[in-house]
Amino acid sequence: MTEISQRPRPLRVLAAMSGGVDSAVAAARAAEAGHDVTGVHLALSANPQSFRTGARGCCTIEDSRDARRAADVIGIPFYVWDLADRFREDVVDDFVAEYEAGRTPNPCLRCNEKIKFAALLDKALALGFDAVCTGHYAKVLVREDGTRELHRASDMAKDQSYVLGVLDDRQLAHALFPLGDTVTTKDEIRAEAERRGLAVAKKPDSHDICFIADGDTQGFLAQRLGRAEGDIVDESGAKIGTHEGAYGFTVGQRKGLRIGTPAPDGKPRYVLDISPVNNTVTVGPAASLDVTALTAIKPRWCGAAPTGPGVYTAQLRAHGGETEAAAELVDGRLEVTFTEPVRGVAPGQAIVLYDGTRVVGSATIASTVRTTAGVA
Repeated sequence: MTEISQRPRPLRVLAAMSGGVDSAVAAARAAEAGHDVTGVHLALSANPQSFRTGARGCCTIEDSRDARRAADVIGIPFYVWDLADRFREDVVDDFVAEYEAGRTPNPCLRCNEKIKFAALLDKALALGFDAVCTGHYAKVLVREDGTRELHRASDMAKDQSYVLGVLDDRQLAHALFPLGDTVTTKDEIRAEAERRGLAVAKKPDSHDICFIADGDTQGFLAQRLGRAEGDIVDESGAKIGTHEGAYGFTVGQRKGLRIGTPAPDGKPRYVLDISPVNNTVTVGPAASLDVTALTAIKPRWCGAAPTGPGVYTAQLRAHGGETEAAAELVDGRLEVTFTEPVRGVAPGQAIVLYDGTRVVGSATIASTVRTTAGVA
């Protein structure tokens, strides 16, 4: 197999440039490889001043200007496309609705699925581009028969294939990740940017949720959903505290519970379950978070859907490790059983399955089976 960025035919490439160092270096590498590259910055906020505080967030006027300067240095055309309405509907509103329903969404997966490799890609193809280039650390490999596979980046420490597990065959056929085979530290990526004369070389990375610039997810949700006081209960159902909105919690959370009554064993308690129906948050010991199996819905496959049961490695969060699991598609749902219990799995999160370094696909966790607390 060969990597898609190494294909001999020059491509017309639309490089998504966030204003950060990774996307700038990716665009520069694509141009250096001989592709006909055009840069585009996605304006994702109706109020572009609001999405960055220090190293948090993105999508400000500053970011747009940084992306434009990088494009000028690389020597490629540059445009700004307004996708704020689409981003609000498909990512921000979905994020709020999922929390309101007691689930824990991953907005980065949704953005990749709905914005970068749907809205952006569709527009790019309509304009005659062959591929969309981003600064993600992942690889697209081309098999001898011409089909594509999504693989982990060469450097596992920077691998971002988890948030790309929603990409299907068609999207992979038009995806370009020039940083995927990079086995270097982030400092070396910054040094490369500096050698190329890119002013973003020393710019801090954005992190957390881009549309919550101050990092206060609970405050963001409270503004949109209002405060609704409810009970915090233990596994027996006994009330041990109150909260101002069940949406402000996620399964596995330990900090910020503000429970006045100590646990009988004196050990920390964690969020075990969130019930939006009665606005109740259930807490308990860490052992009650152990999950042995789960059911996931809305599977998306990076290639053909697997047939029959199989054994894979699974990743359950963007920066989490791998765990062995048996998985099978049953009536459109993915049934997964773990070889060893895993902890703190929340409905709404994504499970991404791997066969070695190859991304098989992803699905959204709907329910879990725990070792001590039954089905959640």
